[in-house]
Amino acid sequence: MVEVRHQYATVRGHRVFYREAGPREAPALVLLHGFPTSSRMFRHLIPRLADRFRVIAPDHLGFGHSDTPPADTFSYTFDALTDITEALLAEIGVDRYAVYVQDYGAPIAWRLALRAPEAVTAVVSQSGNAYEEGFVPQFWAPLWAYAEDPGPGTEPAVRAALGPDAVRWQYLHGVDRPELVDPDTWTADHRDISRPGNDLAQLALFRDYAANRPLYPRLHTYFRESRVPLLAVWGAGDLIFGPDGARAFARDLPDAEIHLVPGGGHFLLESHLDTVVGHMRDFLGRTLP
Repeated sequence: MVEVRHQYATVRGHRVFYREAGPREAPALVLLHGFPTSSRMFRHLIPRLADRFRVIAPDHLGFGHSDTPPADTFSYTFDALTDITEALLAEIGVDRYAVYVQDYGAPIAWRLALRAPEAVTAVVSQSGNAYEEGFVPQFWAPLWAYAEDPGPGTEPAVRAALGPDAVRWQYLHGVDRPELVDPDTWTADHRDISRPGNDLAQLALFRDYAANRPLYPRLHTYFRESRVPLLAVWGAGDLIFGPDGARAFARDLPDAEIHLVPGGGHFLLESHLDTVVGHMRDFLGRTLP
């Protein structure tokens, strides 16, 4: 049995929860979750990697077991979430690491890499977008409209993403065997984002997501100059970040390893864990010391 340590750290006055497993002297692997979940999405992945890596998976503020400060006292932006993640890693003594990004985890990791390129040893992207081609227009059009002009005319369409049906859809769309997806996933996620005041935090992040797109040219330059080893393993049926987003990595990283998993959706670990683990262990085993 692999021991997974469930821990808290106080970071810039906020209580941040993180899961950790594996030898502390092993190469570090940081797992950054997306919306609307938490480090809980890695509950099965962590034990499969902890024999070889020091695995660390934090909950972003506003998610999971981390604090949810009121939106009028904390600026819910991706810059701010990056600040917290950066400070947490410094607090626990992690200065070089590979990173696994999914959904919201990607813009946080991209900022970390742009701030300290030498810190990131490898990237695993699982529906962690970095290109315009990755945005599925039907999904993203309401969010772009809200970010450009937040108000009563645009908010209802994005607020619907906080409802139980929308959370459930994120887990099940594109999945060829939905019976493999544990209903506890969307039930727990909906419970967590429904905490009092959390809707305002989530709406603030929706508005700020548009601020990630202007970073992409700098990010692509970082890819070209650093040649950071990158594995993209995406569900071929993801209707949030489509397969073209995975393919686009090869434009700036010709050696990127890209796998589109048939029958997989946005939360690939729930239905195709063994496939992801196989690709990750092979890739990280070759690229990390």
